[in-house]
Amino acid sequence: MTYRLFEGKDHASIYQRYRFTPPDELKNIILQYLDKKKGQPHVLAVDLGCGTGQNSRLLAPHFRQMVGIDVSECQLEEAKAVPGYPNITYRKGTAEELPFADGSVDLLTAASAAHWFDRSRFLAEASRVLKPRGCMALLGFSDTATRFHYQNCGERLSRIYEEVKQVLRPYTSSPVAVSDGKLEELYSAIPFPDKQRIEGIRVKSVIPVRNVVGFVESWSMFQAYRKTDAQTAHDLLLNTQKRFLEEMGVTSPDTEIEWEQEYFCVLASKPQ
Repeated sequence: MTYRLFEGKDHASIYQRYRFTPPDELKNIILQYLDKKKGQPHVLAVDLGCGTGQNSRLLAPHFRQMVGIDVSECQLEEAKAVPGYPNITYRKGTAEELPFADGSVDLLTAASAAHWFDRSRFLAEASRVLKPRGCMALLGFSDTATRFHYQNCGERLSRIYEEVKQVLRPYTSSPVAVSDGKLEELYSAIPFPDKQRIEGIRVKSVIPVRNVVGFVESWSMFQAYRKTDAQTAHDLLLNTQKRFLEEMGVTSPDTEIEWEQEYFCVLASKPQ
């Protein structure tokens, strides 16, 4: 089935504000792989489960045309509202039924989205629409390896973050667990002989504390938790921010901390 958990307007707005753009390190890995396997020109890229368009915008400058596809109208509205990308088109749809001709797509990509796809139907569509030597690039991050750094309290901040995840774990859907497994089963099911999985891409960024809390709010498991008890969910966010600030010895949620994440990428190239 196709999961539909990110469609509300409020959730889409949170997603746009607090979800990360994939790092340049991953973009470069994807483009180098595509250059090696298919070569120029890079005409059409399709970003599946594009959400509010972070990954679409990252890759768009390297293709003549980028099409972002998502099941959520609200997510797409947020994506379309970002100016400055004339070669991106956003369309409502799913990864299992793609509106492209056979052998027409240079790159199929998905950022923190492929774990929601119906595996067999998606792979059948990928095989159909990719050009010979066209590529798949399915990327994400392993939240089990997330670490925070701020003066001497980084370990304590990381522990608070883990405690929040434990509260929300009962609301985790099975596809999120698949993502935590770095798409191992999907990788194994890809029918192309030429495939690889790159792990351990560690990336550091500096963000304000309020964005850490906003990121938690964007999770599907937090949204499920909120549906069961809105007040308790709201209190969890407030308390998490309060605990972070107290550990850091500061009062402003705009105080910046270093966030270290570990990304991975599944790459595959369709045979000639």
